[in-house]
Amino acid sequence: MLSLGLLSSITTAENSSEAATSLPLRDGRRMQVIQINATQHELVGNAPASGKGTYRILDCSKVIWEGRAGENFNITPSRADYLYLMSDSTSSAPWQELRPGNKIKQDAKPVVKHLILTFKQQSGTQQDAGPQLRELLYAAASSPSKYKTIRLPKGEYHFYPEGALEMSYYISNHDQQDTQKVGIPLVGQNNIILQGNGSTFVFHGKMQPVLIMDSQNVQLDDITLRHDAPYYNEGKIVEIKDGTTTLEYAPQFRWHVNNGRYHLTGDGEPKCPNAVLAFQADGQMVPTGRSGDIAWPAACEQVAPNRVKFFADAAKHGLQVGHILVQRHYGRPHPAMVLYRAQNTTLNNVIFQDSQGMALVAQRSRDITINGGGCVCAPGRIHTVSADATHFSNCAGTINVNNALYEGMMDDAINVHSTCLGIEKRLNDREIIARYMHPQAVGFEVFEPGERVQFIKGRTLENHTELGKVQSVKKLNENQLAITLAAPLPDGIGVGDAIENADWYPAVNFIGCTVRYNRARGTLFTTPEPVLVKDCKFIASHGSAILLAGDAQGWYESGRCRDVRIINNHFEHNLTARYQFTEGIISIYPMVREPGKQTECYHENILIEGNTFVTHRVPLIYAISAHNLIFRNNIVRYDDRYPGLHGGTPYILQHCGHTELQKL
Repeated sequence: MLSLGLLSSITTAENSSEAATSLPLRDGRRMQVIQINATQHELVGNAPASGKGTYRILDCSKVIWEGRAGENFNITPSRADYLYLMSDSTSSAPWQELRPGNKIKQDAKPVVKHLILTFKQQSGTQQDAGPQLRELLYAAASSPSKYKTIRLPKGEYHFYPEGALEMSYYISNHDQQDTQKVGIPLVGQNNIILQGNGSTFVFHGKMQPVLIMDSQNVQLDDITLRHDAPYYNEGKIVEIKDGTTTLEYAPQFRWHVNNGRYHLTGDGEPKCPNAVLAFQADGQMVPTGRSGDIAWPAACEQVAPNRVKFFADAAKHGLQVGHILVQRHYGRPHPAMVLYRAQNTTLNNVIFQDSQGMALVAQRSRDITINGGGCVCAPGRIHTVSADATHFSNCAGTINVNNALYEGMMDDAINVHSTCLGIEKRLNDREIIARYMHPQAVGFEVFEPGERVQFIKGRTLENHTELGKVQSVKKLNENQLAITLAAPLPDGIGVGDAIENADWYPAVNFIGCTVRYNRARGTLFTTPEPVLVKDCKFIASHGSAILLAGDAQGWYESGRCRDVRIINNHFEHNLTARYQFTEGIISIYPMVREPGKQTECYHENILIEGNTFVTHRVPLIYAISAHNLIFRNNIVRYDDRYPGLHGGTPYILQHCGHTELQKL
């Protein structure tokens, strides 16, 4: 874990209150964030005197200084509020004090209220569009104009890791990287629109395509994002014979056979897949009745330029010639887009065709709107992104998703939750050591001073009625926080229990969307703020269509639901396989270790009304620890297209409070 040290306050020549403040909770593995409070002076200082490699200062989308250990710098920051200090070294090296330099001369030109910049690179070439686009982004961030628009003529634009901006930050629910190569860094921006006009952005190699960080009022319009080669491959079964299965590949998929083993090479780093997912030619998953992941060997031989024979018998898994196998592994290096400390972000008709992880991850962000777009299969493909389509971790405000299409994902269309921390040590009545409990959810700030704390009993998931408040918090390392509370811990809360941030819960409106042909679950909500799912279509999600989850013993993704309305939706043949927490079309499944000891239910106030269910004989509702659960005025049409589950019982309830369930 790299710590770049604390920075002293900066005072301008006029002895004003402008300052540069270190923000240690926002550190990445090799990057530290400092707040500069819009100083109108140059900043003067030194790189660390000891250390290895190169040191850089990043401002918005640009490296504004680069040097070696001990070198002096004199920088002119943009109008953004933050700078980012980067190091090649993984060893701790404190930066020297920043000091005010000369006053920045003001531009004498009149300020344009709305600055419009046009991207001029010729479309359709393989030239790296990243450097020029980042120059336009920096010009926008530096401009005094209140509103900014960057326009791209409709076309295809390519982005490469060699020309990307190297940054370092933590991404929830992903494999943590030392650094990320960011193609389009919308960092430190305010009131900006990026107009794609129907353009496609193509990303090459292993990289982070889009980052929106420390920004407000960012809008992206009419853009399709994809990689030049899919992260997972698709092979069509053309022969099953003598215990072997031969797959045929289209030219867009990249692979090689080396020493009798098959390797995916979509991101340039060979990986052996260890599982497949089976799809029908129309894009629906083959209903397996079990988890969709089928163990699949890498042992093989190449029998033609586009054909590989695997030493596995697909027929034993109920598969046949014509089925399409998506070959996958479980790495998640980069989402296609990250929102981090972003406020009021809007995506209009932004389409994700594939990703090296989830499509969109939002963390510590507020007020997000998605209109249209979604995860849509590219021509000739039957899968899109490698995990969730959209994932919201410790967000606030309102998440609005309207009229989007989500298809072919390897996981959920939307997943909204808090990240709770386990209490590892109780030092005294007010001081605790808390740990990020899942290795893919570490490092980013879950608590900051002044924010409220919800206490959770680990074994029963009961939420304590008394909220705490953070007085101070210190990051000990990327896995642990030392937290001092303003008041003593409640009685009965200690090691083995959990805490979540009571100020960072979002409301969700998921309206008019279509979710189809994906594995796992259609949607997943774990937030106490109002959730509305209305006028949506859930078609052949392999697992549950809707899941209300929550736990403080496994994934540590919490936030009990208090107000959920599922209204006027169409559910068609969901739950043809079994995944974690998926026991009903609507599954209410918190991980309560000791439900018999609960004094109150975890979820409450769930209304399911006016929906249509076209289904084989599986539970409509499977509920654990739910109170005031109402299922009324719904249309249910049964058939026997697929095998049933739980004897076709429509409702299965465990440890629930008041319920109203219509007779069928």
